[in-house]
Parts: sequence; C-alpha cells; structure tokens
Amino acid sequence: MATFDFATETSRITSRLAVATRVASTVSNIYRAWKNRRAFYRLGEMSDAELADIGLTRADLHVAIDVPFGRDPTAMLREIASDRVETIEDFARKVA
Repeated sequence: MATFDFATETSRITSRLAVATRVASTVSNIYRAWKNRRAFYRLGEMSDAELADIGLTRADLHVAIDVPFGRDPTAMLREIASDRVETIEDFARKVA
C-alpha cells in the first residue's frame, strides 16, 4: 500500500465520520423541535390567566406559531416574554 492509498482511505473515514455527525445532529435538532412544538401546543390549552402567570398572552402564541418548522417556537416565546419583562421594568423605573 502506497502512502497515497493510505491518505485516500483516511480521508474517506474522516468524511464518513463528518457525514454521520452531521446526520446525527440534524436528527437530534428535528427531534428537539418536534418535542418543543408538542410542549408549545400544550400552552394553547392553558387559560388566559395561566398564560399571564408565565408572562404570555394568547396573541403571543399566534405570533410564535408562525415560525418555520425547523425553528423552535418556544425560543420565540422566550424572546417575547423577556422583552415584555424588560419593557415593564423600564416603565416601573420611570414611574418610581
């Protein structure tokens, strides 16, 4: 076996490993998105008072569901809730 043959075989193994890692990562991301969407749909079953307790409104759910399937709607809800908290805190500082 020449050095060239060994180098070619090594690069094939490395590229197969890279492809396998990428496939595993993609499958993991799809599973996580699916699981988070299921949790998101459970939020829709909550009452408006329960949603308010966690800093959300029913309209926030409608905004977050419009994200593409590959993205996580719960991440969008997290952004919305944190923006709302910051806005409320800023308003409270101005009033005080």
